[in-house]
Amino acid sequence: MATLLTFVAPAAVAALTALPSPAFASETLARQRNCLNCHGMDRKVVGPGFKQVAERYAGKKEAPAYLTEKIVKGGAGAWGPVAMAANPQVSREDAARLAAWVLSLK
Repeated sequence: MATLLTFVAPAAVAALTALPSPAFASETLARQRNCLNCHGMDRKVVGPGFKQVAERYAGKKEAPAYLTEKIVKGGAGAWGPVAMAANPQVSREDAARLAAWVLSLK
């Protein structure tokens, strides 16, 4: 007679191996939140490319909090005359995940 573990364990392993890597998950999140409408990975679209942002803020302790706030509230002046629109539909948790992901890019 098969145990519940016989059926659950393979399903759990399959589910875990199907999860995307952290970087992919964040790119997916960036697509879901429409970040790629204005930002390229390594080139400016309307706003700077994500890799440009990572380079500018590399090693700055306050960068994760600053970028999280910028994602949610928007702002102007950091990259020129075009303002970044506020994104109140993006939760602070998602904004923090996006900021950490952007800062991890090389």
